[in-house]
Amino acid sequence: MLEIKHTLCPSCSVGCGINVVLNDGEIVGTFPYKRHPVNAGKNCLNGRNSLEIYQNKFENAVVSNSQTDVDGTIESVLKELSVADSSQVSVICSGNNSMDEIEAIKSFAESKGFNIGFYADNLNNFADVASYDDVESASNVFVIGDLLYENPLIGRRIVHAKQNGAKIFALGKTDKSVTFNIADEVFNSSVQEFLDNAADKIDDSSVVVFNYVDAQEDLDKISDLACKKLPVFSKSNSKGALNIVDAKSKEEMIELLDNTKVLLVFNDDIVEEFDFDFGKISKIISFAPCENSTTEISDIVVPIKTWLEKDGSFVNAMGDEQTFSAVIESDVLSEIEIIDKLNG
Repeated sequence: MLEIKHTLCPSCSVGCGINVVLNDGEIVGTFPYKRHPVNAGKNCLNGRNSLEIYQNKFENAVVSNSQTDVDGTIESVLKELSVADSSQVSVICSGNNSMDEIEAIKSFAESKGFNIGFYADNLNNFADVASYDDVESASNVFVIGDLLYENPLIGRRIVHAKQNGAKIFALGKTDKSVTFNIADEVFNSSVQEFLDNAADKIDDSSVVVFNYVDAQEDLDKISDLACKKLPVFSKSNSKGALNIVDAKSKEEMIELLDNTKVLLVFNDDIVEEFDFDFGKISKIISFAPCENSTTEISDIVVPIKTWLEKDGSFVNAMGDEQTFSAVIESDVLSEIEIIDKLNG
């Protein structure tokens, strides 16, 4: 029997709805969620491919590449933590965690005296951000990053803005930026130079949409602009996490890793994000739904539920908190259940 269940896409911070198709209780694909207010039935390739997290999920716990039971794996984690200097233990959370999970991870780290690390693409938490409708109705849209390619459902709003008569000014890292195809003016400069060049065109009817900056100074400059701003994060709940945990810059994250002997990573792939010699860390413990570059080098891996197997909420780029429910049942422990075990 075919069944369709609603949930949220986990692939970026746009916050699109996505339908998951089940056949006789097995997940077989996705289907457009036509009534969802963010994406109205459109899902990008990243969203459709997000099923791979579930399709490639761990079936069992892994310790030093040997199969074992989950309780035994958690006992191994507790043993490592019991002999570690708490000042040299770092806990990593990310925008892949739900709101409740981030609260639990933060509470766990603080109660044990561990360091906590959270990286949000070097972007800030702007309290008052542009809505997606604001993007469509802007007179000028200043785009930093290849939004049409990397965040297509925001890119769709930028296309609508152009159709509504807006001028599009785009900054890209390469000449091959897809966003350049619809832009009135294109740039390959620094963010500072791009904003300086645009200074006389930015007013209260403009919107700056961006998914990267070059430095903290860029964020300060964007903050001072007399227009609406919309930072778009690479992970689904980075904006929500920023309401709970202070984000670190890339440099601060590297410094944290330099001073870490035991590293706990909750549902993130930091090896892919940071150019760092992780061999300097004595023990790496990953809590992950499926294999990634970080689990490959981890000493202990504890499987966790995938996004399709749990309830929770994400805060999207424009600040709306959206709840989601489990699409399929699972006996795998959630991050919160694992933290409860680690807390004893």
